[in-house]
Amino acid sequence: MRILVQRVSRASVTIDGREHSHIGRGLLVLVGIEAADGDEDIAWLAGKLLRLRIFDDAQGVMNLDVTQVGSEIMVVSQFTLFASTRKGNRPSYIRSAPEAVSHPMYDRFVEHLRREFGGEVATGVFGADMKVELVNDGPVTIWIDSRNRE
Repeated sequence: MRILVQRVSRASVTIDGREHSHIGRGLLVLVGIEAADGDEDIAWLAGKLLRLRIFDDAQGVMNLDVTQVGSEIMVVSQFTLFASTRKGNRPSYIRSAPEAVSHPMYDRFVEHLRREFGGEVATGVFGADMKVELVNDGPVTIWIDSRNRE
């Protein structure tokens, strides 16, 4: 499982020309799921995300996590995070889990975050053609992979 975390001033998801969800200051989290991923990956990534200290403290040092600053979270499914460009110029998505696996995993990830975060987690719509708009704050963008636990 992979997440791409962006610290944002604001973010929104629009589907068919209508805003579906939005957040103010917080984290926009793009989620990619592999067929081999399981509940252990969900728990590890959710915990890592909620403890990620990427918000500034009073001294301007990235030392606070999303719960400490009272920010918001938005989670959007993103199967292209597992794109492979090894052969040629057309990306292959063979490592991305099929919808029958990834959709329930995505839902469990969001529910796990809601329980641990203790607040609402905004989302996109799994499988929809979404327009994601964001203002990256910093910019701060961090890639986390549950198979590469650095």
